Amino acid sequence: MLYGQRKLQLAKPEREAMARAGRFNGELMDYVRQFVKPGVTTGELDRLVHEETLRHGHTPAPLGYQGFPKSCCTSVNEVICHGIPDEYVLQDGDIVNVDLTTIVDGWHGDSSETFLIGEVSDEARAVTQCAFDCLYAAIDAIAPGCRVSDIGDAIVKLASGRGFSVVQEYVGHGLGQQFHQEPTIPHFPNRQARRDRLHPGTCFTIEPMINAGDRAGVTDKQDRWTVRTRDGSLSAQFEHSILMTEEGPQILTPTKNGPQPGHTF
Repeated sequence: MLYGQRKLQLAKPEREAMARAGRFNGELMDYVRQFVKPGVTTGELDRLVHEETLRHGHTPAPLGYQGFPKSCCTSVNEVICHGIPDEYVLQDGDIVNVDLTTIVDGWHGDSSETFLIGEVSDEARAVTQCAFDCLYAAIDAIAPGCRVSDIGDAIVKLASGRGFSVVQEYVGHGLGQQFHQEPTIPHFPNRQARRDRLHPGTCFTIEPMINAGDRAGVTDKQDRWTVRTRDGSLSAQFEHSILMTEEGPQILTPTKNGPQPGHTF
């Protein structure tokens, strides 16, 4: 799929297909949020996501993707991303990111939220708030034909101003009939992002990962998926799938019951 001079933007029927995929993914997030609470295992959340997805005739994209063993990602506390659901019991004071990706009629919807479990620390609340605010600051910063780097500029400015760091190793991505495709969407400005532009018809994710401490992460040597902060600090993330239209960015994965722009945790 071409982008700019290299990729072809989505036509109207394809945009509508992406919107349907994103809409279901948002509905799935609203379904699972009622179960994200103390005493529930991350494995149980995965089971609920898997069964609800299949019940609607859709496919959980993570399951089997490059060998990933579960239907969603659950990243608790110091886990930056790619946490594998297991028997861990969510406890009062935890934060957990639930990352959902669904294939609907061949098209992908992708979004994530970080949930506060019971009473959390001031730091946990602050880093979660920052990740949420960074997502919407980035969405507000973009317009048809803008540079991809406008996303990273907005995120880094906000996060660094609050004393937090932005993960650089893991980025947003183009989305469509493939899970990950061009364009690459870094959450920090780099040379390529200053060259690439977001033209109408481009579909992509914005998913800033914000750390309370150092930005670096370490991948688990045993499961080869789970990425934790190197210094053990907390990490939070929020994600939406976005379609750039002729009028501006359209969020494809809205929720009815989740936090809306301007929300305070």
